Amino acid sequence: MGYSVILVVMFIVPAMSQLPSQDILALLEFKKGIKHDPTGFVLSSWNEESIDFNGCPSSWNGIMCNGGNVAGVVLDHLSLSADVDLNIFTNLTKLVKLSISNNSISGKFPRKLGKMLEFLDISDNLFNSTLPPDIGNVESLKNLSLAGNNFSGSISDWISGLSSIQSLDLSRNSFSGPVPPSFTKLNNLVYVNLSVNGFTKTMPKGFLDMGVLEVIDLHGNMFDGDLDTQFLLLTTATHVDFSDNLLTSSSSQNGKFLPGISETVKYLNLSRNQLTGSLISASVAQMFASLTVLDLSYNQFSGELPSFNFAYDLQVLKLSNNKFSGFVPNDLLKGDSLVLTELDLSGNNFTGPISMIMSTTLLVLNLSSNGLTGELPLVTGGCVVLDLSNNKFEGNLTKLVKWGNLEFLDLSQNRLTGSFPEVTGQFLRLNHLNLSHNSLDSSVPKVITRFPRLAVLDLGFNQFDGPFPNGLISMPTLHELHLQSNKLLGHIDLFPSSFVSNVSNIRVLDISNNQLNGDFPDGFDSLTKLQFLDISGNNFSGSLPSSLTVLTSLVTLDISQNDFTGPLLNNLTNDLTSFNASYNDLSGIVPENLRKFPESSFFPGNSDLQFPNPPAGSNSPKKKKPIKTIFKVLVIVACVIAVVILILLAIFIHYMRISRKPLPQELGTKDVSRRQTAPGTGGGTVVSGGDIITSRKGSSSDTITPAKIGVGAVASFSPSKTSGFSYSTDSSDSYTVDRLAGELYFLDDTVSFSPEELSRAPAEVLGRSSHGTSYRATLDNGLLLTVKWLREGVAKQRKDFAKEAKKFANIRHPNVVGLRGYYWGPTQHEKLILSDYISLGSLASFLYDRPGRKGPPLTWAQRLKIAVDIARGLNYLHFDREIPHGNLKSTNILLDGPDLNARVADYCLHRLMTQAGTIEQILDAGVLGYRAPELAGSKRPLPSFKSDIYAFGVILLELLTGKCAGDVVSGEDGGGVDLNDWVRLKVAEGHGAECFDSVLVTEMGTPAADKGMKEVIGIALRCIRPLSERPGIKTVYEDLSSI
Repeated sequence: MGYSVILVVMFIVPAMSQLPSQDILALLEFKKGIKHDPTGFVLSSWNEESIDFNGCPSSWNGIMCNGGNVAGVVLDHLSLSADVDLNIFTNLTKLVKLSISNNSISGKFPRKLGKMLEFLDISDNLFNSTLPPDIGNVESLKNLSLAGNNFSGSISDWISGLSSIQSLDLSRNSFSGPVPPSFTKLNNLVYVNLSVNGFTKTMPKGFLDMGVLEVIDLHGNMFDGDLDTQFLLLTTATHVDFSDNLLTSSSSQNGKFLPGISETVKYLNLSRNQLTGSLISASVAQMFASLTVLDLSYNQFSGELPSFNFAYDLQVLKLSNNKFSGFVPNDLLKGDSLVLTELDLSGNNFTGPISMIMSTTLLVLNLSSNGLTGELPLVTGGCVVLDLSNNKFEGNLTKLVKWGNLEFLDLSQNRLTGSFPEVTGQFLRLNHLNLSHNSLDSSVPKVITRFPRLAVLDLGFNQFDGPFPNGLISMPTLHELHLQSNKLLGHIDLFPSSFVSNVSNIRVLDISNNQLNGDFPDGFDSLTKLQFLDISGNNFSGSLPSSLTVLTSLVTLDISQNDFTGPLLNNLTNDLTSFNASYNDLSGIVPENLRKFPESSFFPGNSDLQFPNPPAGSNSPKKKKPIKTIFKVLVIVACVIAVVILILLAIFIHYMRISRKPLPQELGTKDVSRRQTAPGTGGGTVVSGGDIITSRKGSSSDTITPAKIGVGAVASFSPSKTSGFSYSTDSSDSYTVDRLAGELYFLDDTVSFSPEELSRAPAEVLGRSSHGTSYRATLDNGLLLTVKWLREGVAKQRKDFAKEAKKFANIRHPNVVGLRGYYWGPTQHEKLILSDYISLGSLASFLYDRPGRKGPPLTWAQRLKIAVDIARGLNYLHFDREIPHGNLKSTNILLDGPDLNARVADYCLHRLMTQAGTIEQILDAGVLGYRAPELAGSKRPLPSFKSDIYAFGVILLELLTGKCAGDVVSGEDGGGVDLNDWVRLKVAEGHGAECFDSVLVTEMGTPAADKGMKEVIGIALRCIRPLSERPGIKTVYEDLSSI
């Protein structure tokens, strides 16, 4: 018996020693959660055959052992896709380092961490929980990085338990609420990064006591209150970034910037806050003497600039988008004692000339968007990037001959004239050249084709004439070519005979709105990388070449406003997202893969083009079968008889009504009568073509009663000789005119029709506003227009009206509704504004959860795209046209096409209206919730760029919440607040996510969407700040586009 026991022990004990250890079992459990391992780093290595039975699998990739235990797991940058529970790593009792950064790992964050853990890095993954308080019990932890996930919730006092922590990175998450004061008790911290979260309230005092702190990065939050000047004066940190918050300057500074900056600080970024004051002070030398990088851009600093000739170490100086004024200090551009490599003074109020730029160290110089004048400066230094755009520079380009080896040059939006110098030597390194929006003339210089590195060329919106420059498109380095809105003539030769390879790398080609003609250019099959092609607004003719079907990368194609004939191509790429062939003479059937685009992509024009099985209400032309002459005669006779009967019936009804009423009083030369209209039985309000030219008295709150002409019917009345046109509303005065006897003025040279044609146009009421009523009018040629009839008394006098209207000529932008013209009648109430008709409807009709909402609720991706579209349109109006919108609201954002492309409408009407009309428009905006506060307190309010920003911020809140700006939102105390205050309150409480539209809840589970919503709400709140604190549209557009 004893011998048997001994045998059992001899066999069982060794067998038990061969079982996998607890550490190995934990690692195998982690392996089970891996869904994709593109490199095979884990799946091909972690297997039971390669187990070392000493307890630690040292042969496994990424595993580090200490004796028989796992001491480290390092799986960084492997593109792993996994869903795991990190609690399994608590079984690794000797684990010192866990690093799985830069993967796509999701799952549960551990409730507890190993007591020996010193290094934990799970950054840039997909974790999205709150942090457990027990994490503060790991006294051994020295490095913790959770950056680039979607962790949320607040940071409470448990953070002070990390007594050994030296590096803490919680950036790029969704943390919110205040940072507790106990945070500053982490006295061993060398590196702290809390950037790009939603932290609020004031920064905790006490960072000054963290004696070994070297890097502190708090940018991209919502910290408010006064900037901690004592910290900046006495800190030991070398890198300080408090940018993109809500920090203000202390009133005790008496208009000065700071009392000083610690000599240890080398990098200081305070940009995108609300700081004020001047940089001119007695202690200015002490402030900047030790700095290497200083960024104060996007604040409210003012006054003149110091020369900075004492800042011997300063290499990067960014002061853009403030209110600095005066002359640009010469010392900054000469560089005698400075080592500046980058200088950005854009977006300020600097004036005066710039005589020369001679610094030998300066590589990047941005002086754009100021008021600089005079001729272009002499550039002799080593500048590589030079941006002088959006100033008032005059004269010619002769000084470019002596400029240095530039790689990026932007002189757009100035007042430059003359031709481009035919010299190549100085531009052998040039990569980007933008001379658009000037008055340059002569032919496009051939010398440009000899710039060996040129990738982007923009000569648009000038007066270049002559033939299309041969050889441009065939430049092997060129990626973008913009020649739109010039006076180029003749045909295009894409590849001249001297060009051998016939291969081009061009991706963007815009030659729209010139005077080019001839057949569609040959050789497009060689532009295999082309993504954007716009040849609209020329005189091209002939059929479309089959070579276009080879362009498989094409995303945007615009061939509109030409003279093309024949059919559309059947096999254009399916990747097209934007297509326009309107205003041509194309025929045949629309190919199936192009039927996803709206009718405005094909019509007006193309009268012989057909949609097979067009949708109900389609206005696409249909092929008519031949009709025999006898039937034509019968139809004509029947129509004449019907017209006679209708006229007699109208006369009978007219006299019957007169017999029941007293005679009307005479009111000057106007024929005023009263009549009742019956409610319509369906569709929109429908009126005759004459209705669009009449006016009525009363406020914008009056309602229009539809005429009873049948369900869904559209009136198509012709005026009788006795009655003339008339317009009336329920219980209101009606004016009558015989016909449109005034004049039509066109603001777009692509359209032309007569007042008589407009008179005949059937019209349907679209909506009302404070300045008039809008109609959809359909002309005889199928052209659809939106016609706005202005109320009597709101329009300026004719001379002033015409002067302002000319400023809106040829507005063409994908996110702005084009104005086509205006009509000026002989009487005060005949003022019409004509614009493009957008069929889908307004943003309000798609967004608000109300009866009659169009389509399903908008997704987050759609809402974000709409926000970017609006910002792009406003950016065009503010910068390219230099005019504010003035009446921005959700009903003036029109959605077009299957992608719901947003286009701003009803812009700049305040420029055409009297002061009284403008005041009424602003009052209307106040009722609806879009009026900026500064307009409410002004006796003579006038819309501005910044009031547009405020209204856009309100629209962003509408997109996020799904609520109407004018609604009153119920608060927790039972009272009501407006939308802006409700969102502000929720965000301040750390509950910003409660503001989001309930239909977006499912998408909020996606880290990207959730983070995007929170970034947009931050942008929206910046837009509705007080006047002096609001950002410009360029900043807003860039921020939205980067999400």
